[in-house]
Amino acid sequence: MNIEIVKVGMADLNSAQHPCMITTLGLGSCVGVALYDSTTKIVGLAHVMLPSSEQAKNNSNLAKFADTAIVQLVGDMIKLGARKERITAKLAGGAQMFTFSQGSDLMRIGYRNVVASKEKLKELKIPIISEDTGGNYGRTIEIYSEDGRLMIKTIGSGIKQL
Repeated sequence: MNIEIVKVGMADLNSAQHPCMITTLGLGSCVGVALYDSTTKIVGLAHVMLPSSEQAKNNSNLAKFADTAIVQLVGDMIKLGARKERITAKLAGGAQMFTFSQGSDLMRIGYRNVVASKEKLKELKIPIISEDTGGNYGRTIEIYSEDGRLMIKTIGSGIKQL
């Protein structure tokens, strides 16, 4: 069976129907929010760069922010036939790629992206069934429509499956 490969760039999102695999490269402090409806096998992936659109002067790109990307992605999946009450989430990324001498939370973008993503998913009543977040290394992820598995590839840490 040929599966469609859908690429998601930074500050981008996409959803697709089975059979497909959606991938995004280079998650550092960014968070990959992977959504799945196991009945319809519809998948969605957002590559979130920043926690909140409310603190940005230019917030026209909804995919860039956790608070707007997740809402947009769920809406896109519903248009394809997913049901919101069946959607589950997996998270990856949110690394602290650089060390700062000041312990300011403002500089902890990865952590803030993870927290904002979790808050929005909770608000939408979408359960997070697994995550691979934090650390100080980048990740490339792939979500498969066949079974919703999330493959996480890292340099130095190998490949994980959630």
